[in-house]
Amino acid sequence: MIVMKFGGSSVANADRIRHIAEIIKEYREQRPVVVLSAMGDTTDDLIEAADLALTGKVLLDKTEKLHLDTAKALGIPDDEVKKRLGELRTLLTGVSMLKELTPRSRDYLVSFGERLSVRMMAAYLNSINVRAEYHDSWDVGFVSDSNYTNAELLPETWETIRTKLGPYAAGKKNDGKPIPVVTGFLALDKNGFITTLGRGGSDLTATVLGASLRAEEVQTWKDVDGILTADPRIVPDARPVPVATYEEAAELAYFGAQVLHPRSMLPCRQTGTPVRVKNSYNISAPGSIIVTKHTEKPSAVRAITTKQGVTLVDIVSTRMLGQHGFLAKVFQVFSDHRVSIDVIATSEVSVSLTVDHEKAELSALRRDLAKFADIAIRKDRAIVTVICDVRRSSQILAQTFNVLAKEKINIQMISQGASKVNISMICNSSESARVVQLLHREYFGSADMDARGGTA
Repeated sequence: MIVMKFGGSSVANADRIRHIAEIIKEYREQRPVVVLSAMGDTTDDLIEAADLALTGKVLLDKTEKLHLDTAKALGIPDDEVKKRLGELRTLLTGVSMLKELTPRSRDYLVSFGERLSVRMMAAYLNSINVRAEYHDSWDVGFVSDSNYTNAELLPETWETIRTKLGPYAAGKKNDGKPIPVVTGFLALDKNGFITTLGRGGSDLTATVLGASLRAEEVQTWKDVDGILTADPRIVPDARPVPVATYEEAAELAYFGAQVLHPRSMLPCRQTGTPVRVKNSYNISAPGSIIVTKHTEKPSAVRAITTKQGVTLVDIVSTRMLGQHGFLAKVFQVFSDHRVSIDVIATSEVSVSLTVDHEKAELSALRRDLAKFADIAIRKDRAIVTVICDVRRSSQILAQTFNVLAKEKINIQMISQGASKVNISMICNSSESARVVQLLHREYFGSADMDARGGTA
């Protein structure tokens, strides 16, 4: 069996739902379990409706129109849709009266997107003679803690999934069992309240199902032909990466690529279940497969990505020369201010590191660091990350700096990841796109890749 996950853009309207249903139909002999996100912008629309409810206005026009119009266009019964919309309106009325939206209520509110989505898809599949059955994720075993808006799944989830869906996964061809269509992103806590799983929650739903059921593979369907060698908005001729390891995919996601969230890959990484990234607009494309390790020699450089909105922080303290505890003091300050570090380079008396300037409050942080070090803060920087075989770092760095030197682009910091699959460089934000383009041309612009550090 396989798991197939489709995001919001894949089920954004009636035409897209018909298209996705045909994809599911093509794969039905592989016994798919289908995971869906909310339709299009539904989650944002629900949050907007909640904000209005806090001002005393109950307005659900966008969500009602989208789902009722879609049900009509698909020619499916709208009883379930109207039932959930009625429940949603009651919730918003309560919010408008109390003028309060707790994290628990917010999770309940946004859950309606996924719950409406699976009901509509299952109804449409049945209307085209593909037996299907919708499931709220808790009905198939998803149990979480009570950390609303960013819940963590509890260990019993895996065993309960096997109990609930194991018979379907182990079934035989044409045995008539309906395809399960499951809500992504959601779970239920021990008290029976709905929770959401935070960033990458729908992908996490899919990978937990795949890992628990020992699926042949987990497919996550997007609008590109897999993991690409660069952002196609920066490099229009970026090409798919046929195979990537979990480590490489996690680094790509962390440093800005639109891949699976690193957290969502952990379940499949633990069981060795392959994850395939496919294009719902180009079904015939093989996509990219994420595996435990390469079985054939890959190219020296797999992909190049960039992360904008970065601040570079230089911390220097000659007073700490020869004294232990310098790094401990630095990290303690960052911990106290709850500021996350992206990349770091160190010496005995200095540290250079980057933080996300949109998320970090730096004035108080700077004041505390200045008690024992000299601080320089440089905003409007970007991280350019080369996902590569770091065992060949000398060759890769030589090529990289040769290309950038010719263009008079100055790299302000360099860091080699502990995972041994990435080299990150800091440059001005205004130069980052050009850096990616130059490096992509260097490593992927020639058909003779062997001369440039490996074969694909």
